[in-house]
Amino acid sequence: MLTRPRAAIRTLRRPRIGVGLAVIFLALALTAALRPSLLAGDPLAADPLHVLEAPSALHWFGTDQLGRDVFFRVVHGARHSLVISVAAIGISVGVGILIGLTAGLGHRVADEALSRSVDALSAFPLILLALLFIAIAGIGTTSLIVAIGVALVPHFARVVRAQTFVVRRAAYVTHAVSFGTSKTRLVVRHVLPNVLGPVPVLAVIGLGEAILLAAGLSFLGMGPQPPSPEWGAMISESRGYLHIAWWASILPGAVVTATIISLTVTGRFLQRRFEGRETV
Repeated sequence: MLTRPRAAIRTLRRPRIGVGLAVIFLALALTAALRPSLLAGDPLAADPLHVLEAPSALHWFGTDQLGRDVFFRVVHGARHSLVISVAAIGISVGVGILIGLTAGLGHRVADEALSRSVDALSAFPLILLALLFIAIAGIGTTSLIVAIGVALVPHFARVVRAQTFVVRRAAYVTHAVSFGTSKTRLVVRHVLPNVLGPVPVLAVIGLGEAILLAAGLSFLGMGPQPPSPEWGAMISESRGYLHIAWWASILPGAVVTATIISLTVTGRFLQRRFEGRETV
């Protein structure tokens, strides 16, 4: 029973498939960046005469309950989802590096305090932790970005802490200390560059998680509010018409799924390359 799923997973791990999925994401990112010049359509323009039309040559993804072109909204919404996710990953990486370096280079008491704090954050499911933060900070795009960023901090803090423990015992660090190198120069010149190796790979994988969280929280009404063409909000708006106009929800959901898969597979591929493992 497990043969076919395992075969599918092995297929996704092949380098050519990984490169192909990376190209899909890059095309999506480029489309999001250039959307004003690529599409003349207005994602907010309603057309009562073309409500809930099926996909066609005129409307590639059909229209929604207000007659808005779903394809235009998906493409324009890519910018919302990618900006939210990239900003959240930026917060996660910055805070995670700071916590990891402080724990790895600091006193044992600081290490214990920070490590236990990270463990406490990790005990919560990501979406529950983000919901808790939004409940305190309020609903909005900024709160959504910070909530996702905070939820993903443990991913980076743990890796940076572990790398810091390895680097601080390296011979070149010991030699630099013996020559009287200041702590600031030691961290900037010798420790930091050598602990950041896995971070870009984790950031690619984390970007997929951030997009999933952003879409899920927006679906629950915690992110950009309608009529904003954000992917999760689009799916939420159209879910009541699923039985008569499946395309209004299913096709945006398919784009979200394809984006997350492309990022995850690309990240795993880069991770295996970084670790020196064969990708078969």
